[in-house]
Amino acid sequence: MATSPPLPSHPGGPLRHAHWWQRTWVRYAALTTLLAISGLVILALVREETGTEGFLVGLGLATLPVPLLIATFRWLDRVEPGPWRNLLFCFAWGACAAALIAIVANSFATRWIATATADPSSADTLGATVIAPVVEETAKAAAVLLVFLFRRRDFTGIVDGVVLAGVTATGFAFTENILYLGMAFGTDQLTGHSGIASVTAATFFVRVIMSPFAHPLFTVLTGIGFGIAALTADGRPIRRVAFPLSGLLLAMGMHAMWNGSSSFGEYGFFAVYAAFMVPIFGLLTWLVVWTRQRELRTVQTELPAYAVAGWLSPAEPYALGSMRARRIARQYARRHAGRAAARAVAQYEGYATSLAFLRHRGRKGRTGGADFVVRERELLDELWRRREAARPALDHAARLTAPPVPVAAPPWPVYGAYGYGHPTPYPAYNPYRS
Repeated sequence: MATSPPLPSHPGGPLRHAHWWQRTWVRYAALTTLLAISGLVILALVREETGTEGFLVGLGLATLPVPLLIATFRWLDRVEPGPWRNLLFCFAWGACAAALIAIVANSFATRWIATATADPSSADTLGATVIAPVVEETAKAAAVLLVFLFRRRDFTGIVDGVVLAGVTATGFAFTENILYLGMAFGTDQLTGHSGIASVTAATFFVRVIMSPFAHPLFTVLTGIGFGIAALTADGRPIRRVAFPLSGLLLAMGMHAMWNGSSSFGEYGFFAVYAAFMVPIFGLLTWLVVWTRQRELRTVQTELPAYAVAGWLSPAEPYALGSMRARRIARQYARRHAGRAAARAVAQYEGYATSLAFLRHRGRKGRTGGADFVVRERELLDELWRRREAARPALDHAARLTAPPVPVAAPPWPVYGAYGYGHPTPYPAYNPYRS
């Protein structure tokens, strides 16, 4: 198959040197220092509240749901996997910075209300149902906002918003669970309770077994707002601000309803859980899965243009638009050429998906012309470097997953697609059928 040559290097003269505060390593160092200091402070605060033994017990129990939640959000992001550094930042922000902001702000606000009203009981209720949802959801949303502003290329749609928001909330819930489980263990130590009737067991059941998705569910609403904003054309700034704010307000409202469920009577918690949390969780799950399937259709629709131009083989748009074909391609590369080849195929799949999304946004007017050309050139260059490892694997996957298309033999001689008498180099199947 005819192939296009690698694209030329960036035009223009040498780039001007950035100021020291604009350098990437300076920003990384500042951010890492901020998160490290926040982590140390939150560690000291939680340990002060729970004691060393309670902290260790809380840490062990709070860690249990984290791998499952991270794996779930990573699975949702398999079509166009985002960089691990973004997920690591979001988790660290939720566990350290957002948790520290929440503890300090909630404590200050609750004490101020109790002093002003001389009613500690009402202050605690108001703090849980009004102050905490506003403070906590705003603190968690800050991580999504930072990625949206400074890692815009990695933030392309609803799934990205859901994943980043969910991972941030997972980090926040991790620290919060350490605190609550550690305090519950301390209570059991004072009262002598143990086993299934203990406060620790009850807290573990409610926070880890029944509702490990609670905080992610709230913050995902904010992430969806940012995801819709990422899909909005650049010429509509009001919408790009309104959608994230609407998502944040919905997150605060749901969080407030969840925190206030205990005041609805003896069975208020279970009523809110069954009537609101579970249905909304199911609805959001459906939305994310539907969005992921829509992304795969976008890949199959946009990439054939690059196959026609010679950058991709005819089979690749179909294979790249099927999660099963992608998995088979990676397995084939690992089996025949080793782990490095499988990693190259996975990277090829990610870059090709980004290319399809870029073209889709360009056709919808969501990216500037100059930015589109530069980014397209970068992605095509990355594909070109990995084509030798990826193409055989993807062609093999397409042959295994795409059903053959029956074609009646014509009564006239058939000439090859690339010259007289040459056979067609690819098998007869429909590469675009879903």
